[in-house]
Amino acid sequence: MSSTVRMIDIAVNFTDYMFKGIYNGRQCHAADIPAVLARAWSAGVDRIIVTGGSLQESKEALAIAETDGRLFCTVGVHPTRCKVEFEESGDPEQHFLALVSLAREGIQKGKVVAIGECGLDYDRLQFCPADIQKKYFEKQFELAEAVKLPMFLHMRAAAEDFCDILAQNKERFVSGVAHSFTGSAEDRDRLLSFENLFIGINGCSLKTHDNLDVLRGIPVERMMIETDSPYCEIRTTHAGRQFVKSDWPSKKKEKYDHDSTVKGRNEPCFVRQVLEVVAGSKGIGDVEHLSKVLYHNTCRVFFPNDLDTAADALLESGHNVQ
Repeated sequence: MSSTVRMIDIAVNFTDYMFKGIYNGRQCHAADIPAVLARAWSAGVDRIIVTGGSLQESKEALAIAETDGRLFCTVGVHPTRCKVEFEESGDPEQHFLALVSLAREGIQKGKVVAIGECGLDYDRLQFCPADIQKKYFEKQFELAEAVKLPMFLHMRAAAEDFCDILAQNKERFVSGVAHSFTGSAEDRDRLLSFENLFIGINGCSLKTHDNLDVLRGIPVERMMIETDSPYCEIRTTHAGRQFVKSDWPSKKKEKYDHDSTVKGRNEPCFVRQVLEVVAGSKGIGDVEHLSKVLYHNTCRVFFPNDLDTAADALLESGHNVQ
């Protein structure tokens, strides 16, 4: 793998049971985050943001982030979990204050870089009704405002309400990313109308030819890349697969080998494939240069203290950073 390509995977669900070797409740192999990280670093991944989707998961994400200087995390509540997390907690305000406290602790440790994963998901209303999702999506802008962090956002089949809430709260957050984007061209343009918002691309964003057409309309200066692993891998059936150049040996979970990826389980090294599909579908020949632009975007939002270094690297490669 080329070490000249530098990438940040903005979404890894390291708290998921699959990274503990558990699939559908069955232990198939030992927990293997160290082996997964080794593959990521050798693929050119420079940093990883571990996703928090509940108070407990955010605590776990912070604990994982503390194990390596290149790991960071988010603190927040996923839209599908708002009913259980807040409404059924017995004391929603106390639960919210616990999130604020955790975020502040993580910021002090230099590990928490965003509030989220929060937003709206109308594909899975069976887990949480829309009115409760909207109530606690709005509430998490209070959290972002209190701790002065960007937002890590989730939007599924809810673009109109999502963008309305963003517009109403645009003064309360500095910037953010709508991750795992799978929307229409109209959804894309709505998101791009918010100047401080970026769009996160992963395997779920690259499934169909329509997805690739939508992707082509996202300026690279407004884009980030991610895996959302262990989900959202680029499958052989995906339209974007034709542009993939990098691959790793894989074995079924029952025949686990720490030197191989697990078939069907996405992991951070595969963010390299996302980079390649973005380059291929947009007709960008210089993958290294593209990686620098995306790296700069990510630093701009989540690692502003490193922005000068990222900008210098871009200027050296001949890109005019606005």
